[in-house]
Amino acid sequence: VAMSHWAGLLSTAAKVNLLVLVVSVVFSRSSLSDRVPEFALTKIEESDIKDDSGNEPITEDDADPEDLEVFYPTHQWQTLRPGQAVPAGSHVRLNLQTGEREAKLPDSENGKSDTREERRRKRLGKVDVDSNSFTSQELKKALAKMKESEKAERKAHEEEVRKKFRPIEQLKEEFEKLNVKMETDYEIMVKLISKFNSSASTLDEKVAALYDLEYYVHQVDNAKDFLSMGGLRLVIDGLNSTEATLKEHAAFVLGAALSSNPKVQVEAIEGGALQKLLVVLATEQPLAVKKKALFALSSMLRHFPYAQQQFLKLGGLQVLRSLFRQKGMETLYVRVVTLLYDLIMEKMLLEDTQHGDQMEEKIQQYRQVKLVPAVVEQDWCVVVSNLLAMPEHDTREKVLKTVGVLMAFCKERYRGDQALSTALSLLRSEYEELAAEEQRDGDKDGYFKELLGSVNTIIQEL
Repeated sequence: VAMSHWAGLLSTAAKVNLLVLVVSVVFSRSSLSDRVPEFALTKIEESDIKDDSGNEPITEDDADPEDLEVFYPTHQWQTLRPGQAVPAGSHVRLNLQTGEREAKLPDSENGKSDTREERRRKRLGKVDVDSNSFTSQELKKALAKMKESEKAERKAHEEEVRKKFRPIEQLKEEFEKLNVKMETDYEIMVKLISKFNSSASTLDEKVAALYDLEYYVHQVDNAKDFLSMGGLRLVIDGLNSTEATLKEHAAFVLGAALSSNPKVQVEAIEGGALQKLLVVLATEQPLAVKKKALFALSSMLRHFPYAQQQFLKLGGLQVLRSLFRQKGMETLYVRVVTLLYDLIMEKMLLEDTQHGDQMEEKIQQYRQVKLVPAVVEQDWCVVVSNLLAMPEHDTREKVLKTVGVLMAFCKERYRGDQALSTALSLLRSEYEELAAEEQRDGDKDGYFKELLGSVNTIIQEL
């Protein structure tokens, strides 16, 4: 009975297994028949790897859409020709019977297929940065739209600029209506000289003309033109004016024209400018007038040995010496000392440099200028050293340099000068403290250390 029972169970299980096997075979054939209509041995190729947006990655076939012949799929399988580009999202299969690739449009999720125009509108409705989501025609149209947009923006910008600025033709017309004309420096100087020399001009107009002329004659070429116009002669005569302000500005223009301009220097000294300047400095004049006259004198003497020689012959050193005896002229002291220092150093430096035949002639001219003997004879050694008592550091610096230059000629005079010895001791103590403060602040080679060095050098030489 037991054996009969187990045999029945086995028979029942076998029947069930056989039924499952038959159903599986039928289902498989039915599924295969649905997927492959003509029961051809086929393989459907779809992209196995897609990016986050669901688009297929770029392959060699998609490398350059401009160079490929684009394939337009339908909902039916179509054969692909070699080199044809397939739009993104299409289904592709390899027909193993024919060896050709075939493609068609995918079915939409709702069972309906979107047309090409509908898909294109969907794509263009939202910007997609993935270039694989566009066909070459779509990219060309998008690029054309970008160019049109850029052109429109540029045109709008040009219109905005036109509203802000007037065209050059309109500006030219407006300038012509106003009779505006660009004048050269030469033309301007001609008008200024004419205004200064006109008897119809007021004092203020003449002063204004001189003030403007000073600006132009700083340039070497303009100064030469100024000379050829007769302007130099007029300003030299202006030094004789009874009006202090005209005398002041005439000296100012003269000094500007003389600066580093040998041709004007020669014409000025031949025109009597040196004598007139010395008269202005020797007579009672306002400080402003003497300041500009000293400026013009300095411009005439620098690098002009003939003028220096004439200066000494006319008693120029005595005239400058008299300024130290006049009240209210303290601001001129350092200017005078600076002029003497420059003239002495100018000669010393020229004699120490290498020179040729042309420079030898100039050195011979300088050797005729006996400036240092005249300085020692007129006791300028003490006049200069007394200025060390002045409180300004800038003034002390220039005086220390001049004393250092004069040391070779005034050493005996300085050794017997107790006032100088006291002044140097006080300066050394003051500048030692200031130099130490500089070093504490991290300035190892400061201004006060340099002044202290000059003081110590003079003390050592004495």
